[in-house]
Amino acid sequence: MTENQNIDAVAAAAAAASRPFARTSPRDRGAALVAVADALDATAPELIDIAMRETGLAQARLTGELRRTSWQLRLFADTIVDGAYLDARIDDADPEYVIGPRPDLRRMLEPVGPVLNFAASNFPFAFSVAGGDSAAALAAGCPVVVKAHSGHPELSRRTAEVVAGALREAGMPEGVFQLISGQQNGVDLLKDERIRAGAFTGSTHVGRMLADIAASREVPIPFYGELGSVNPVYATYADDALLDGFVASVSGSAGQLCTKPGFLFVPDGVDLNAVSGAAASVDEHRLLNPGIGRAFSQRRDDVLGADGVTVLSQGEVRVDDAGQTYATPTVVTVDVDTLTQNREALLEESFGPLSVIVRYADRAALPALHTELFPGNLTSTLHARAEELADESLAPLVEALAETSGRVLFGGWPTGVSVTPAMQHGGPYPATTSDATSVGTAAITRFLRGVSYQGAPQALLPAPLQDANPWDVPQTRSAAGRSTTWGSFAR
Repeated sequence: MTENQNIDAVAAAAAAASRPFARTSPRDRGAALVAVADALDATAPELIDIAMRETGLAQARLTGELRRTSWQLRLFADTIVDGAYLDARIDDADPEYVIGPRPDLRRMLEPVGPVLNFAASNFPFAFSVAGGDSAAALAAGCPVVVKAHSGHPELSRRTAEVVAGALREAGMPEGVFQLISGQQNGVDLLKDERIRAGAFTGSTHVGRMLADIAASREVPIPFYGELGSVNPVYATYADDALLDGFVASVSGSAGQLCTKPGFLFVPDGVDLNAVSGAAASVDEHRLLNPGIGRAFSQRRDDVLGADGVTVLSQGEVRVDDAGQTYATPTVVTVDVDTLTQNREALLEESFGPLSVIVRYADRAALPALHTELFPGNLTSTLHARAEELADESLAPLVEALAETSGRVLFGGWPTGVSVTPAMQHGGPYPATTSDATSVGTAAITRFLRGVSYQGAPQALLPAPLQDANPWDVPQTRSAAGRSTTWGSFAR
Protein backbone atom coordinates (compact mmCIF):
# COMPACT_ATOMS: atom_id res chain seq x y z
CA MET A 1 0.00 0.00 0.00
CA THR A 2 1.77 3.11 -1.25
CA GLU A 3 0.59 6.60 -2.06
CA ASN A 4 1.69 6.33 -5.71
CA GLN A 5 -0.81 3.56 -6.42
CA ASN A 6 -2.36 3.31 -9.87
CA ILE A 7 -5.85 4.51 -9.04
CA ASP A 8 -7.07 3.81 -12.56
CA ALA A 9 -6.07 0.16 -12.17
CA VAL A 10 -7.82 -0.04 -8.79
CA ALA A 11 -11.04 1.35 -10.24
CA ALA A 12 -10.79 -0.94 -13.26
CA ALA A 13 -10.37 -4.02 -11.06
CA ALA A 14 -13.35 -3.04 -8.92
CA ALA A 15 -15.49 -2.43 -11.99
CA ALA A 16 -14.46 -5.76 -13.52
CA ALA A 17 -15.47 -7.57 -10.33
CA SER A 18 -18.80 -5.77 -10.02
CA ARG A 19 -21.09 -7.92 -12.17
CA PRO A 20 -19.58 -11.30 -11.24
CA PHE A 21 -19.78 -10.43 -7.55
CA ALA A 22 -23.37 -9.16 -7.85
CA ARG A 23 -24.35 -12.49 -9.40
CA THR A 24 -23.00 -14.59 -6.53
CA SER A 25 -25.75 -16.30 -4.58
CA PRO A 26 -26.53 -15.09 -1.07
CA ARG A 27 -25.35 -18.41 0.33
CA ASP A 28 -21.97 -18.23 -1.42
CA ARG A 29 -21.51 -14.59 -0.49
CA GLY A 30 -22.57 -15.30 3.08
CA ALA A 31 -20.03 -18.11 3.29
CA ALA A 32 -17.37 -15.67 2.09
CA LEU A 33 -18.29 -13.20 4.85
CA VAL A 34 -18.02 -15.98 7.43
CA ALA A 35 -14.62 -16.90 6.00
CA VAL A 36 -13.47 -13.30 6.51
CA ALA A 37 -14.77 -13.36 10.08
CA ASP A 38 -12.93 -16.62 10.80
CA ALA A 39 -9.72 -15.24 9.32
CA LEU A 40 -9.93 -12.08 11.44
CA ASP A 41 -10.47 -14.13 14.58
CA ALA A 42 -7.54 -16.38 13.71
CA THR A 43 -5.27 -13.37 13.23
CA ALA A 44 -6.61 -11.49 16.26
CA PRO A 45 -3.47 -11.56 18.47
CA GLU A 46 -1.33 -10.11 15.68
CA LEU A 47 -3.88 -7.49 14.66
CA ILE A 48 -4.55 -6.35 18.22
CA ASP A 49 -0.84 -6.00 18.91
CA ILE A 50 -0.42 -3.75 15.88
CA ALA A 51 -3.53 -1.73 16.80
CA MET A 52 -2.34 -1.13 20.37
CA ARG A 53 0.96 0.20 19.10
CA GLU A 54 -0.50 2.47 16.44
CA THR A 55 -3.59 3.84 18.24
CA GLY A 56 -2.80 3.74 21.96
CA LEU A 57 -6.14 2.03 22.62
CA ALA A 58 -6.22 -0.61 25.33
CA GLN A 59 -6.07 -4.33 24.66
CA ALA A 60 -9.48 -4.99 26.24
CA ARG A 61 -11.14 -2.32 24.12
CA LEU A 62 -9.52 -3.58 20.91
CA THR A 63 -10.31 -7.22 21.70
CA GLY A 64 -13.99 -6.36 22.09
CA GLU A 65 -13.96 -4.22 18.97
CA LEU A 66 -12.44 -6.95 16.82
CA ARG A 67 -14.96 -9.45 18.16
CA ARG A 68 -17.74 -7.02 17.27
CA THR A 69 -16.29 -6.72 13.76
CA SER A 70 -16.12 -10.45 13.07
CA TRP A 71 -19.57 -11.17 14.52
CA GLN A 72 -21.04 -8.33 12.48
CA LEU A 73 -19.84 -10.15 9.38
CA ARG A 74 -21.55 -13.33 10.59
CA LEU A 75 -24.79 -11.44 11.28
CA PHE A 76 -24.71 -9.94 7.79
CA ALA A 77 -24.07 -13.39 6.33
CA ASP A 78 -27.26 -14.76 7.88
CA THR A 79 -29.16 -11.65 6.78
CA ILE A 80 -28.32 -12.07 3.13
CA VAL A 81 -28.86 -15.85 3.15
CA ASP A 82 -32.37 -15.18 4.50
CA GLY A 83 -32.93 -12.97 1.43
CA ALA A 84 -35.63 -10.66 2.83
CA TYR A 85 -33.24 -7.72 2.40
CA LEU A 86 -33.75 -8.00 -1.39
CA ASP A 87 -37.41 -6.97 -0.99
CA ALA A 88 -38.44 -9.12 -3.97
CA ARG A 89 -41.92 -8.13 -5.19
CA ILE A 90 -43.92 -9.79 -7.94
CA ASP A 91 -47.09 -8.34 -9.51
CA ASP A 92 -48.79 -10.91 -11.73
CA ALA A 93 -50.15 -9.66 -15.04
CA ASP A 94 -53.78 -8.61 -14.55
CA PRO A 95 -55.93 -7.59 -17.54
CA GLU A 96 -58.76 -6.69 -15.13
CA TYR A 97 -56.66 -4.37 -12.96
CA VAL A 98 -59.03 -1.62 -11.81
CA ILE A 99 -57.02 1.34 -13.10
CA GLY A 100 -56.08 -0.28 -16.40
CA PRO A 101 -54.46 -3.56 -17.49
CA ARG A 102 -51.37 -4.36 -15.43
CA PRO A 103 -48.31 -5.99 -16.99
CA ASP A 104 -46.20 -8.56 -15.19
CA LEU A 105 -43.91 -6.48 -12.95
CA ARG A 106 -41.09 -7.74 -10.76
CA ARG A 107 -38.93 -5.57 -8.50
CA MET A 108 -35.96 -6.20 -6.24
CA LEU A 109 -32.96 -4.42 -4.75
CA GLU A 110 -29.69 -4.87 -6.63
CA PRO A 111 -26.08 -3.85 -5.82
CA VAL A 112 -25.14 -0.29 -6.77
CA GLY A 113 -21.61 -1.23 -7.85
CA PRO A 114 -18.11 -0.45 -6.51
CA VAL A 115 -18.06 1.36 -3.16
CA LEU A 116 -15.28 3.58 -1.80
CA ASN A 117 -15.04 3.46 2.00
CA PHE A 118 -13.01 6.08 3.87
CA ALA A 119 -11.90 4.34 7.07
CA ALA A 120 -12.19 5.94 10.52
CA SER A 121 -9.42 6.66 13.01
CA ASN A 122 -11.24 6.02 16.28
CA PHE A 123 -12.43 2.49 15.50
CA PRO A 124 -9.45 0.75 13.86
CA PHE A 125 -11.51 -2.42 13.44
CA ALA A 126 -15.25 -1.67 13.65
CA PHE A 127 -15.26 1.37 11.30
CA SER A 128 -12.08 0.76 9.39
CA VAL A 129 -10.86 -1.71 6.78
CA ALA A 130 -13.14 -4.63 7.71
CA GLY A 131 -15.70 -2.56 9.59
CA GLY A 132 -19.35 -1.79 9.14
CA ASP A 133 -19.32 0.05 5.80
CA SER A 134 -17.06 -2.52 4.15
CA ALA A 135 -19.10 -5.40 5.58
CA ALA A 136 -22.40 -3.86 4.46
CA ALA A 137 -21.19 -3.19 0.93
CA LEU A 138 -19.74 -6.69 0.56
CA ALA A 139 -22.96 -8.19 1.90
CA ALA A 140 -24.92 -6.18 -0.66
CA GLY A 141 -22.74 -7.62 -3.44
CA CYS A 142 -20.63 -4.53 -4.11
CA PRO A 143 -16.84 -4.54 -4.60
CA VAL A 144 -15.11 -2.43 -1.96
CA VAL A 145 -12.11 -0.12 -2.10
CA VAL A 146 -11.00 1.09 1.33
CA LYS A 147 -9.09 4.32 1.72
CA ALA A 148 -6.90 3.55 4.76
CA HIS A 149 -6.71 6.01 7.63
CA SER A 150 -3.26 7.49 8.15
CA GLY A 151 -3.54 6.90 11.92
CA HIS A 152 -3.07 3.13 11.61
CA PRO A 153 -1.36 2.31 8.29
CA GLU A 154 0.30 -0.96 9.30
CA LEU A 155 -2.92 -2.31 10.78
CA SER A 156 -4.80 -1.28 7.64
CA ARG A 157 -2.37 -3.14 5.39
CA ARG A 158 -2.41 -6.29 7.47
CA THR A 159 -6.19 -6.32 7.89
CA ALA A 160 -6.67 -5.84 4.15
CA GLU A 161 -4.37 -8.79 3.47
CA VAL A 162 -6.46 -10.96 5.78
CA VAL A 163 -9.77 -9.86 4.25
CA ALA A 164 -8.65 -10.11 0.63
CA GLY A 165 -7.05 -13.50 1.22
CA ALA A 166 -10.18 -14.92 2.83
CA LEU A 167 -12.40 -13.64 0.01
CA ARG A 168 -10.06 -15.10 -2.58
CA GLU A 169 -10.02 -18.50 -0.90
CA ALA A 170 -13.82 -18.40 -0.70
CA GLY A 171 -13.96 -18.08 -4.49
CA MET A 172 -14.96 -14.44 -4.77
CA PRO A 173 -13.82 -12.51 -7.87
CA GLU A 174 -10.45 -10.79 -8.01
CA GLY A 175 -10.75 -7.05 -7.38
CA VAL A 176 -13.67 -7.43 -4.98
CA PHE A 177 -11.65 -5.94 -2.10
CA GLN A 178 -8.77 -3.47 -2.39
CA LEU A 179 -6.92 -0.95 -0.23
CA ILE A 180 -5.50 2.46 -1.12
CA SER A 181 -3.81 5.16 0.94
CA GLY A 182 -3.23 8.90 0.64
CA GLN A 183 -5.71 11.75 0.72
CA GLN A 184 -5.31 12.65 -2.94
CA ASN A 185 -5.78 9.05 -4.02
CA GLY A 186 -9.03 8.99 -2.08
CA VAL A 187 -10.27 12.19 -3.69
CA ASP A 188 -9.25 11.02 -7.17
CA LEU A 189 -11.02 7.70 -6.76
CA LEU A 190 -14.17 9.36 -5.41
CA LYS A 191 -14.30 11.33 -8.66
CA ASP A 192 -13.87 8.21 -10.81
CA GLU A 193 -17.03 7.30 -12.71
CA ARG A 194 -16.56 3.62 -11.88
CA ILE A 195 -17.15 4.28 -8.17
CA ARG A 196 -20.91 4.20 -7.52
CA ALA A 197 -21.18 5.07 -3.80
CA GLY A 198 -19.04 6.44 -0.99
CA ALA A 199 -18.93 5.97 2.78
CA PHE A 200 -17.04 7.96 5.38
CA THR A 201 -16.58 8.30 9.14
CA GLY A 202 -14.63 11.32 10.35
CA SER A 203 -14.68 15.06 10.82
CA THR A 204 -17.45 17.37 9.65
CA HIS A 205 -15.03 19.45 7.58
CA VAL A 206 -13.55 16.55 5.61
CA GLY A 207 -16.83 14.67 5.36
CA ARG A 208 -18.65 17.67 3.93
CA MET A 209 -15.83 18.24 1.43
CA LEU A 210 -16.07 14.65 0.20
CA ALA A 211 -19.87 14.74 0.13
CA ASP A 212 -19.72 17.84 -2.05
CA ILE A 213 -17.31 16.10 -4.43
CA ALA A 214 -19.65 13.10 -4.70
CA ALA A 215 -22.61 15.40 -5.36
CA SER A 216 -20.80 17.56 -7.93
CA ARG A 217 -19.64 14.72 -10.18
CA GLU A 218 -21.04 14.67 -13.71
CA VAL A 219 -23.05 11.69 -12.49
CA PRO A 220 -23.59 12.28 -8.74
CA ILE A 221 -23.40 9.29 -6.42
CA PRO A 222 -24.78 8.60 -2.95
CA PHE A 223 -22.35 9.44 -0.16
CA TYR A 224 -22.96 8.17 3.37
CA GLY A 225 -20.88 10.28 5.72
CA GLU A 226 -20.89 10.21 9.51
CA LEU A 227 -19.57 13.63 10.45
CA GLY A 228 -20.04 14.50 14.09
CA SER A 229 -22.43 14.54 17.00
CA VAL A 230 -22.62 15.98 20.51
CA ASN A 231 -25.31 13.54 21.74
CA PRO A 232 -27.14 15.65 24.35
CA VAL A 233 -28.43 13.97 27.52
CA TYR A 234 -31.37 15.33 29.52
CA ALA A 235 -31.87 14.40 33.17
CA THR A 236 -34.70 15.30 35.51
CA TYR A 237 -32.46 14.45 38.48
CA ALA A 238 -28.73 13.96 39.10
CA ASP A 239 -27.65 11.58 41.84
CA ASP A 240 -24.13 10.21 42.31
CA ALA A 241 -24.83 7.06 40.30
CA LEU A 242 -26.01 9.08 37.30
CA LEU A 243 -23.01 11.41 37.46
CA ASP A 244 -20.59 8.49 37.78
CA GLY A 245 -22.12 6.92 34.68
CA PHE A 246 -21.85 10.21 32.84
CA VAL A 247 -18.12 10.57 33.59
CA ALA A 248 -17.49 6.95 32.59
CA SER A 249 -19.21 7.52 29.26
CA VAL A 250 -17.34 10.78 28.64
CA SER A 251 -13.94 9.29 29.44
CA GLY A 252 -14.31 5.87 27.80
CA SER A 253 -11.64 5.47 25.07
CA ALA A 254 -10.54 8.99 26.02
CA GLY A 255 -13.80 10.43 24.75
CA GLN A 256 -12.90 9.56 21.17
CA LEU A 257 -16.30 8.10 20.35
CA CYS A 258 -18.90 9.54 17.99
CA THR A 259 -21.61 8.82 20.57
CA LYS A 260 -19.87 10.44 23.56
CA PRO A 261 -22.31 12.65 25.53
CA GLY A 262 -21.06 16.18 24.89
CA PHE A 263 -23.77 17.83 26.98
CA LEU A 264 -25.68 16.79 30.09
CA PHE A 265 -28.69 18.92 31.13
CA VAL A 266 -29.58 18.79 34.84
CA PRO A 267 -32.01 20.79 37.02
CA ASP A 268 -30.78 23.89 38.82
CA GLY A 269 -29.56 23.26 42.34
CA VAL A 270 -28.47 19.64 42.01
CA ASP A 271 -25.21 18.66 43.71
CA LEU A 272 -22.48 18.13 41.10
CA ASN A 273 -19.63 17.41 43.52
CA ALA A 274 -19.54 13.75 42.48
CA VAL A 275 -18.27 14.77 39.04
CA SER A 276 -14.93 15.97 40.35
CA GLY A 277 -14.31 12.76 42.29
CA ALA A 278 -15.32 10.50 39.42
CA ALA A 279 -13.16 12.41 36.94
CA ALA A 280 -10.16 12.40 39.29
CA SER A 281 -10.25 8.60 39.41
CA VAL A 282 -9.78 8.26 35.63
CA ASP A 283 -6.24 7.50 34.50
CA GLU A 284 -4.74 9.46 31.64
CA HIS A 285 -5.27 7.95 28.20
CA ARG A 286 -3.38 8.52 24.96
CA LEU A 287 -5.32 10.13 22.14
CA LEU A 288 -5.27 8.40 18.80
CA ASN A 289 -2.65 10.48 17.03
CA PRO A 290 -0.83 13.81 17.34
CA GLY A 291 -3.29 15.62 15.09
CA ILE A 292 -6.25 14.64 17.23
CA GLY A 293 -4.25 15.58 20.33
CA ARG A 294 -3.56 19.07 19.01
CA ALA A 295 -7.19 19.58 18.01
CA PHE A 296 -8.42 18.44 21.42
CA SER A 297 -6.00 20.72 23.26
CA GLN A 298 -7.21 23.71 21.27
CA ARG A 299 -10.85 22.80 21.75
CA ARG A 300 -10.32 22.36 25.49
CA ASP A 301 -8.66 25.78 25.72
CA ASP A 302 -11.63 27.35 23.90
CA VAL A 303 -14.16 25.80 26.29
CA LEU A 304 -12.19 26.61 29.43
CA GLY A 305 -11.76 30.18 28.23
CA ALA A 306 -15.42 30.81 27.42
CA ASP A 307 -17.30 33.36 29.52
CA GLY A 308 -19.50 32.02 32.29
CA VAL A 309 -17.89 28.58 32.50
CA THR A 310 -17.37 26.95 35.91
CA VAL A 311 -14.81 24.15 36.01
CA LEU A 312 -15.82 20.94 37.76
CA SER A 313 -12.81 18.94 36.60
CA GLN A 314 -9.84 20.75 35.07
CA GLY A 315 -8.31 17.61 33.66
CA GLU A 316 -4.78 17.46 32.36
CA VAL A 317 -3.14 17.34 28.95
CA ARG A 318 0.39 16.02 28.49
CA VAL A 319 2.42 15.71 25.30
CA ASP A 320 5.30 13.23 25.23
CA ASP A 321 8.56 13.41 23.26
CA ALA A 322 6.93 11.61 20.31
CA GLY A 323 4.20 14.25 20.06
CA GLN A 324 1.48 11.98 21.42
CA THR A 325 -1.12 13.60 23.69
CA TYR A 326 -2.36 12.07 26.95
CA ALA A 327 -5.46 13.46 28.66
CA THR A 328 -7.73 13.10 31.66
CA PRO A 329 -11.38 14.26 31.70
CA THR A 330 -12.31 17.93 31.63
CA VAL A 331 -15.87 18.74 32.72
CA VAL A 332 -17.36 22.23 33.02
CA THR A 333 -20.79 23.56 33.89
CA VAL A 334 -22.82 26.49 32.56
CA ASP A 335 -26.39 27.68 32.79
CA VAL A 336 -28.74 27.74 29.81
CA ASP A 337 -28.27 31.47 29.16
CA THR A 338 -24.48 31.10 29.07
CA LEU A 339 -24.77 28.19 26.64
CA THR A 340 -27.00 30.08 24.24
CA GLN A 341 -24.98 33.29 24.47
CA ASN A 342 -21.65 31.53 23.92
CA ARG A 343 -22.81 28.90 21.47
CA GLU A 344 -19.93 29.48 19.06
CA ALA A 345 -17.40 28.60 21.75
CA LEU A 346 -19.36 25.82 23.45
CA LEU A 347 -21.55 23.94 20.97
CA GLU A 348 -18.88 22.49 18.69
CA GLU A 349 -18.04 18.82 19.23
CA SER A 350 -15.06 18.17 21.53
CA PHE A 351 -13.45 14.98 20.23
CA GLY A 352 -11.81 13.78 23.41
CA PRO A 353 -12.56 13.53 27.15
CA LEU A 354 -14.46 16.81 27.59
CA SER A 355 -18.12 17.51 28.27
CA VAL A 356 -20.40 20.33 29.41
CA ILE A 357 -23.06 20.09 32.13
CA VAL A 358 -25.90 22.57 31.56
CA ARG A 359 -28.10 23.69 34.44
CA TYR A 360 -31.71 24.44 33.53
CA ALA A 361 -34.60 25.98 35.50
CA ASP A 362 -37.58 25.29 33.24
CA ARG A 363 -38.17 21.73 32.05
CA ALA A 364 -40.95 22.89 29.72
CA ALA A 365 -38.42 24.98 27.77
CA LEU A 366 -36.19 21.98 26.95
CA PRO A 367 -37.94 20.80 23.73
CA ALA A 368 -37.58 24.18 22.01
CA LEU A 369 -34.05 24.63 23.34
CA HIS A 370 -33.03 21.21 22.05
CA THR A 371 -34.46 21.85 18.60
CA GLU A 372 -32.68 25.21 18.41
CA LEU A 373 -29.25 24.04 19.60
CA PHE A 374 -29.01 20.44 18.37
CA PRO A 375 -30.63 20.07 14.93
CA GLY A 376 -28.95 16.76 14.09
CA ASN A 377 -27.36 14.10 16.26
CA LEU A 378 -26.65 10.41 16.29
CA THR A 379 -28.24 10.05 19.73
CA SER A 380 -30.19 11.87 22.40
CA THR A 381 -30.85 10.48 25.87
CA LEU A 382 -33.44 10.98 28.61
CA HIS A 383 -32.88 10.09 32.25
CA ALA A 384 -36.05 10.36 34.37
CA ARG A 385 -37.55 8.58 37.33
CA ALA A 386 -40.10 5.82 36.71
CA GLU A 387 -43.06 7.88 37.86
CA GLU A 388 -42.09 10.71 35.49
CA LEU A 389 -41.90 8.33 32.55
CA ALA A 390 -45.34 6.94 33.36
CA ASP A 391 -47.22 10.13 32.42
CA GLU A 392 -47.16 12.30 29.30
CA SER A 393 -45.38 15.37 30.67
CA LEU A 394 -42.12 14.40 28.97
CA ALA A 395 -43.74 13.60 25.61
CA PRO A 396 -42.88 16.98 23.98
CA LEU A 397 -39.20 16.52 24.84
CA VAL A 398 -39.17 12.93 23.54
CA GLU A 399 -40.79 14.11 20.30
CA ALA A 400 -38.09 16.78 19.90
CA LEU A 401 -35.37 14.20 20.51
CA ALA A 402 -36.85 11.80 17.95
CA GLU A 403 -37.11 14.55 15.31
CA THR A 404 -33.43 15.45 15.63
CA SER A 405 -31.73 12.14 16.45
CA GLY A 406 -31.24 8.69 15.00
CA ARG A 407 -31.43 6.89 18.35
CA VAL A 408 -33.33 7.97 21.48
CA LEU A 409 -32.24 6.34 24.74
CA PHE A 410 -34.24 6.07 27.94
CA GLY A 411 -31.66 5.62 30.65
CA GLY A 412 -28.18 4.34 30.00
CA TRP A 413 -25.52 6.11 27.97
CA PRO A 414 -25.09 6.40 24.21
CA THR A 415 -21.55 5.01 24.06
CA GLY A 416 -21.66 1.36 23.11
CA VAL A 417 -23.60 0.78 19.87
CA SER A 418 -25.14 -2.68 19.61
CA VAL A 419 -24.84 -4.39 16.22
CA THR A 420 -28.39 -5.64 15.76
CA PRO A 421 -31.20 -5.53 13.19
CA ALA A 422 -33.10 -2.71 14.94
CA MET A 423 -30.11 -0.39 15.44
CA GLN A 424 -30.10 3.08 13.88
CA HIS A 425 -26.66 4.69 13.81
CA GLY A 426 -27.22 7.82 11.81
CA GLY A 427 -29.19 11.01 12.18
CA PRO A 428 -30.17 14.30 10.58
CA TYR A 429 -27.41 16.55 9.25
CA PRO A 430 -24.83 17.43 10.52
CA ALA A 431 -24.59 14.04 12.23
CA THR A 432 -24.65 12.35 8.83
CA THR A 433 -24.85 13.49 5.22
CA SER A 434 -27.70 11.06 4.56
CA ASP A 435 -30.00 9.90 7.34
CA ALA A 436 -29.31 6.18 6.95
CA THR A 437 -27.62 3.78 9.39
CA SER A 438 -24.04 2.53 9.33
CA VAL A 439 -24.66 -0.09 12.04
CA GLY A 440 -27.06 -3.03 12.00
CA THR A 441 -28.50 -5.07 9.17
CA ALA A 442 -30.35 -2.09 7.66
CA ALA A 443 -26.90 -0.72 6.73
CA ILE A 444 -26.81 -3.15 3.80
CA THR A 445 -29.63 -1.36 1.99
CA ARG A 446 -27.52 1.78 1.54
CA PHE A 447 -25.62 -0.02 -1.20
CA LEU A 448 -28.63 -1.36 -3.08
CA ARG A 449 -30.95 0.20 -5.65
CA GLY A 450 -34.40 -0.79 -6.83
CA VAL A 451 -34.86 -2.30 -10.31
CA SER A 452 -38.18 -3.38 -11.89
CA TYR A 453 -38.50 -5.86 -14.75
CA GLN A 454 -41.66 -5.57 -16.87
CA GLY A 455 -42.84 -8.46 -19.01
CA ALA A 456 -39.49 -10.21 -18.71
CA PRO A 457 -39.08 -13.86 -19.72
CA GLN A 458 -38.20 -16.19 -16.86
CA ALA A 459 -34.78 -17.02 -18.32
CA LEU A 460 -33.70 -13.38 -18.21
CA LEU A 461 -34.98 -12.53 -14.74
CA PRO A 462 -32.64 -12.34 -11.74
CA ALA A 463 -32.88 -15.48 -9.63
CA PRO A 464 -34.86 -13.83 -6.76
CA LEU A 465 -37.64 -12.81 -9.18
CA GLN A 466 -38.06 -16.08 -11.03
CA ASP A 467 -41.10 -18.22 -10.33
CA ALA A 468 -38.77 -21.13 -9.55
CA ASN A 469 -37.03 -18.91 -6.94
CA PRO A 470 -33.71 -20.83 -7.04
CA TRP A 471 -32.24 -18.73 -4.22
CA ASP A 472 -35.30 -19.50 -2.07
CA VAL A 473 -35.74 -15.89 -0.93
CA PRO A 474 -39.00 -14.37 0.37
CA GLN A 475 -41.19 -13.08 -2.44
CA THR A 476 -44.16 -10.76 -1.99
CA ARG A 477 -46.68 -11.60 -4.72
CA SER A 478 -49.69 -9.55 -5.79
CA ALA A 479 -51.99 -11.97 -7.57
CA ALA A 480 -54.35 -10.98 -10.35
CA GLY A 481 -57.82 -9.93 -9.26
CA ARG A 482 -56.91 -8.42 -5.90
CA SER A 483 -57.33 -4.80 -6.95
CA THR A 484 -61.13 -5.07 -6.70
CA THR A 485 -60.77 -5.45 -2.90
CA TRP A 486 -58.73 -2.29 -2.35
CA GLY A 487 -59.91 -0.25 0.62
CA SER A 488 -61.79 -3.08 2.31
CA PHE A 489 -59.28 -3.29 5.16
CA ALA A 490 -59.72 0.43 5.95
CA ARG A 491 -63.48 0.23 6.46
